[in-house]
Amino acid sequence: MTTTFKVTSLSPAHRDRLLSLADNVFFPAGHRLFEEHTTADHFWIMKTGTVTLDSQLPHRRRAEIESLGPGELIGLSWLFPPFEWELGAETVSPVRAYQFDASQIRALCRSDPEFGFAISQWVGLVLTQRLHATRGRLLDLYESAARA
Repeated sequence: MTTTFKVTSLSPAHRDRLLSLADNVFFPAGHRLFEEHTTADHFWIMKTGTVTLDSQLPHRRRAEIESLGPGELIGLSWLFPPFEWELGAETVSPVRAYQFDASQIRALCRSDPEFGFAISQWVGLVLTQRLHATRGRLLDLYESAARA
């Protein structure tokens, strides 16, 4: 089982071990993967399709935060207590993905510290990349507002 990871920090052995625990899933367009403040009990690596991460604005519609595509990790909150989603996620197009049981992967991380460290580094790199991308979008927003 192989896939393209956008972040290649996992060694082939760790990647293969992680993927050996994956279920292949399909979601139609418009499917809600998870909602903010609910239990983060799964995560996904996309094979095909597009997913948006969003946040519910009080008394308004959801605001799109980021769009994810093939090879990307969907879900970061599953690794960090209290294991609750910080954002929501919805498929924009049909999605095929590897799905992982978060508690199973966390247990494996605890029982195999080398694997756990690799997973933590991988998720940390994804988180760092997303924070940098968000910072860039905020700077663009403020720059546009300053010109107006």
